[in-house]
Amino acid sequence: MNEKRQRGRAKGVALELNRNAILYFMAVPGIVLLFLFNYLPMAGVLIAFKNFDFADGIFGSEWAKPIFNNFNFLFTSETTFRATRNTILLNLTFIVCSTVVAVGLALLLNEVRHKLFKKSVQSFTLLPFFVSWIVVSVFAYSIFAFDQGILNQLLGWFGLEKVNWYNTPKAWPIILTLITIWKSAGYNSILYIATLSGVDTSYYEAAEIDGASRFKKMRYISLPMLKPTIIILSLLAIGRIMNADFGMFYGIIGDNPNLYATTDVLDTFIFRNLRVIGDVGMASAASFYQSFIAFFLVLACNRWANKYQNGSGLF
Repeated sequence: MNEKRQRGRAKGVALELNRNAILYFMAVPGIVLLFLFNYLPMAGVLIAFKNFDFADGIFGSEWAKPIFNNFNFLFTSETTFRATRNTILLNLTFIVCSTVVAVGLALLLNEVRHKLFKKSVQSFTLLPFFVSWIVVSVFAYSIFAFDQGILNQLLGWFGLEKVNWYNTPKAWPIILTLITIWKSAGYNSILYIATLSGVDTSYYEAAEIDGASRFKKMRYISLPMLKPTIIILSLLAIGRIMNADFGMFYGIIGDNPNLYATTDVLDTFIFRNLRVIGDVGMASAASFYQSFIAFFLVLACNRWANKYQNGSGLF
């Protein structure tokens, strides 16, 4: 019986490969690149458990004694907890706020009937996505600098005291969130607009016959249609929740210890330790810790998504 089942499965696999041979052939380059740049480098995780020596390489270096010696500084330093907390909270805020703004923008643009205006708004909101973080950091400094910053000049015109923004940690989670929304909302909205463009127009026509307003059509038709896409994109974003955008944080914040309380994330923490201490094993251990937490967060969120709506998870 088992042999018959195995033969049946083998025939099914062969039939599937024969039927969609062209599609699988087209997927081969992507699979190869995924293996070379995502799976093959995972062998480097061994560095986290070794006293790494450049001369001996990854496999020739001696194992750390004890084996978790490189992790000691992670669990004995308060900075690790602070960086972990900031990474999760900031990225979670970025995900939620960016998703809300991107979905709202997509819903509004979907209701616009003037094609030229619609395309102009899309282009205008998409443009910040292509601006380098270095350029953004220059813009940010010109706005928040103490003496010549635009914001402090405006405060002076209204008779208010200047604020030293680069010495005010509590303000930067809000500032970074606004910058992230400005840079990514236009790009993210394209994915939602594409989803809405595939919705059957008969739904809207039926709702219009029933006297539904535009707001009700957005609420009861467009938004539910976007729900699967929102869940999938949110899960993909949560998969990177432990990987803060190093370019943004290091470009805008830089080495400013006055702001570490709310802006020091794992990426800048790992980079700083690697640069100051120069211990590759410790930096690799911190990176492994980062990936380990992200892995379980993805599993937990994917399980919640499947419970919330069956089949909504990635797996």
